[in-house]
Amino acid sequence: MGEPVYYDKKFAFIVEIDGVGWAGFTTCSEIAGEFEDVNHREGGRRHPHKAPGLVDFPDVTLTRGSTEDFDLYNWFKECYDAAAGTGQAPPDLYRTVDVVQLDEEGEELRRYRLYKAYCKRWSSGDWDNNASEALMESVVIRYDYPEKVPS
Repeated sequence: MGEPVYYDKKFAFIVEIDGVGWAGFTTCSEIAGEFEDVNHREGGRRHPHKAPGLVDFPDVTLTRGSTEDFDLYNWFKECYDAAAGTGQAPPDLYRTVDVVQLDEEGEELRRYRLYKAYCKRWSSGDWDNNASEALMESVVIRYDYPEKVPS
């Protein structure tokens, strides 16, 4: 008889961003990578040779309740100011972002590190006078590549 399998809970995570003081988030989109397909046929083959092509890593979206904290907005504004003046963000605006999966006791299970990340989009959230839920702020993080870091 096999041992029982215990699955990790998706609600237990924190996000660490260089230079951002408070980084508690309600949601974090998946960290993923995907290759383009390279297909080519040679002499009479009925099916193509298939190989991985260029790889892409989709942006990560983080959402949290809006507070008086300006760290995420300031990061976005720094990126905007740099891009408006030079056409691109200088190297000191790139940050390392870690998404840390926690166990039920709050201990680290695993860590996903996003390298050379910058704040692509910031949103204040939308307002609704008929709603009773919290105002939700969000950011979209673009990065070069991820790495699953051993804990």
